[in-house]
Amino acid sequence: MKRFERLCTWLSCCALALLAMPGIALAAKKAVNVVNVADTRIVDGGILHWWAQLYNESHLYFAILTIIIIPVTGCIFGMLADVVMNHIGIDLKHRELSE
Repeated sequence: MKRFERLCTWLSCCALALLAMPGIALAAKKAVNVVNVADTRIVDGGILHWWAQLYNESHLYFAILTIIIIPVTGCIFGMLADVVMNHIGIDLKHRELSE
């Protein structure tokens, strides 16, 4: 029973410490809002300017488009690597297992 009480005391102290962490971490009394924007002054027209504007206008649309573009690009690079390997003579589709 003594062991259980010590465990409960230890867990409650850990929980209290975790609850107090955000208050300790704040250096200032008042939180300051930070604005995240892409600097479009140095980007000339084209797709890079459109991408930066999309980031500035809607972080949600930017995230959705990024989530769609990354796997598609990976698939395209994978297919391109397969074509290049087949061209140089490495056949990964019909290989023999040596067991």
